[in-house]
Amino acid sequence: MEEKKLDLNSIIGFVLIFGILIWIMYQNQPSKESIAAEKAKKEQLAKTENANKVVAAQAVAAPAVVVAGDSTQMVQLQKKLGGFAYSATLPSAKNDFTTIENEVVKLKIANKGGYIVEAVLKNFEKFKKGSGKLVELIKDNNASLSLQLHTNDNRTLNTKDLFFEPTLAKVGADQILSMKLKAGANEFLEYKYILKPNDYMIGFDLRSQGLNKVLNTSKPLDLEWNLKTYRNEKSISYENRYTEVYFEHEEGKINYVGQGQNKEEDSNKTTYVAYKQHFFSTILLTNKPFGTAKLQSNNLVHDEAIDTTFTKQFKTNVPLAFENGELDYKMSWYFGPTDYKTLKSYDKNLEKVISLGWGIFGWINKFIFIPLFGFLSSYISYGIAIIIFTILIKVAMSPITFKSFLSQAKMKVLRPEITELGEKFKKDPMKKQQETMKLYNKAGVNPMAGCIPALIQIPFMYASFQFFPSAFELRQKSFLWADDLSSFDDVIKLPFHVPLYGDHISLFPVLASIAIFFYMKMTSGDQQMATPQQDGMPDMAKMMKIMIYVSPIMMLFFFNSYGAGLSLYNFISNLITIGIMIVIKRYFIDSDKIHAQIQENKLKEPKKQGKFQRKLQEVMEQAEAEKAKKAKK
Repeated sequence: MEEKKLDLNSIIGFVLIFGILIWIMYQNQPSKESIAAEKAKKEQLAKTENANKVVAAQAVAAPAVVVAGDSTQMVQLQKKLGGFAYSATLPSAKNDFTTIENEVVKLKIANKGGYIVEAVLKNFEKFKKGSGKLVELIKDNNASLSLQLHTNDNRTLNTKDLFFEPTLAKVGADQILSMKLKAGANEFLEYKYILKPNDYMIGFDLRSQGLNKVLNTSKPLDLEWNLKTYRNEKSISYENRYTEVYFEHEEGKINYVGQGQNKEEDSNKTTYVAYKQHFFSTILLTNKPFGTAKLQSNNLVHDEAIDTTFTKQFKTNVPLAFENGELDYKMSWYFGPTDYKTLKSYDKNLEKVISLGWGIFGWINKFIFIPLFGFLSSYISYGIAIIIFTILIKVAMSPITFKSFLSQAKMKVLRPEITELGEKFKKDPMKKQQETMKLYNKAGVNPMAGCIPALIQIPFMYASFQFFPSAFELRQKSFLWADDLSSFDDVIKLPFHVPLYGDHISLFPVLASIAIFFYMKMTSGDQQMATPQQDGMPDMAKMMKIMIYVSPIMMLFFFNSYGAGLSLYNFISNLITIGIMIVIKRYFIDSDKIHAQIQENKLKEPKKQGKFQRKLQEVMEQAEAEKAKKAKK
């Protein structure tokens, strides 16, 4: 094959083509005049676009650019904006902010929308002590407050898209920030923020003046308040469990929306709405109750390994009614800790957002646990306070514990005679029951005496499950290896996640589980001896053996992600119970004396049956009679 070579003609062709291209490029190069004109054109276009953005924020449909002194365009713009075009011409019509702060809270209010875009608690850190990151309830557009304005020409505007004019003043020690959305020199909608020294409660007055010329005041304005709650604690799952919407309605009633996906509640005569996080809350209060309110809550934590920033999405919609053509609402914002004493100090029923349990459980927390623990923790460290608090509670309950153990000892002494009756009347269960009840009556033993003390202790146990997770004072307080008594005390971080358990090992739950294992091991024998086996009933001995191992395992899994303070309380509680049980058995309960006393009681006139025993016997007799009738048929 002949080799191809680059000849002279080809070279001349390439040079000519290249020269032609250079000439074309030179001829199309813009002149200095055209460059300047193009630059001026771009600058003008940029100015126009910026002006349009400002005005577009003020209207549903973007109007023409406002030109100072052009009365024709101003009239057209006012028509499109329903009169609020006046705000677009003010110097405040830009994305600027005003900051007000006191010793405990710092707030930043935006010109656009007039609402709080940052709320920082200055004395609290997120996640752990020493992190250097302050708790921020509002930041980075996680919250909004907006009113829907219905104009006389049937347009709907949102205040969050409109610009307010700020005026900051100081009256004494109070800071007062007035944010006005103006429709004219003397026509406006005003948000007034009043910040007092060293106070988490911020006054919030909402009023209008002269807007009946612009707005349709025959129907209420719709207020919408949104908040996407940031995670502030070590455990997002634990924090999310106690994050929910509470509200007060119908003259003091407290209710909540509930957990889960897309939960909703409707409320009448609502006086406050609380977006409660585990240890911090954002609350909107009103002196004039909202006629109706629609509250929504949506869970944002589906996978705690991935969803680590937010916990819940909250939303509230309420109508604000006009009176004589104007709005006038005296409201307040609370940005602060979900602390019982702090909330109660405002005397507005706010402490009810803290779940302390219903009925007797709440009473125990309010009148025993909170005052007692508050007194102890004011003098000693919180970990030691929990230990002493637990000792005092258990010592106070020791008479009840003593009665329970004494009843078990009496039943244990009667066990051989009850077994003998069971063998004697094996074929006649009704007779067996009757004779057993007679034996109890002669011996002066109440079979329910052992259960009643245990039932009395249950409310205190349940109250502790409500008290410790709600104790704000435990937040970021350390004790021994636990750096935060309000969160789990992980001593080992696992490289994997165990279902229902987590990715860590907490030590206090392990110790509490060991303590309850030994407690159940020590008491199971007495309970089996004291409780006679009933016909048709499961084998109690087998059930107790199973519970000895199941209960500690359940506690281990259940408490692994709970606060260390609650686990410490349960550990100390079980230890003290074991100690009290050993002391009572060794020094206060003598089986021989109990046996002698029972035999002596048998010789005496049988005691009159109590109401419970009589009722129980009547029920058994009726059951036996029904059984006999069926047998005849």
